Amino acid sequence: MPIAQIALKEGKSKAYRTALCDLLYKALRDALKVPEDDQFITITEHEAENFRYGNAFDIKRSDDLVYVRITVFDSRTEEQKKALYRRLSVLYTEKLGLRPEDLIILVTDASKENWSFGHGIAQFA
Repeated sequence: MPIAQIALKEGKSKAYRTALCDLLYKALRDALKVPEDDQFITITEHEAENFRYGNAFDIKRSDDLVYVRITVFDSRTEEQKKALYRRLSVLYTEKLGLRPEDLIILVTDASKENWSFGHGIAQFA
């Protein structure tokens, strides 16, 4: 049950934002084998003055930059994460025309006792 947040500079169309979510869900299904209908994704759009970035690692980014933050169970392997990075980059590039330089992905591990899926219960604790 990954939980994902997408952040971008405001101004993209509803169709573009919908595609960001749909393609992220596809990448999660392909690379991490998440179950069908297991999608918990939010998007935040930021005004230009609240959306900052640099060119760390000598990567020239643009205002089309997209940040994707995903929290997963700590049981995901390094290879699964690498597959997710590759898959999402390919999908965003092929389907949205997003340059690979304009995609930053952060995957954070959380042990299962740190999750509550509803009703105030830690289902795995």
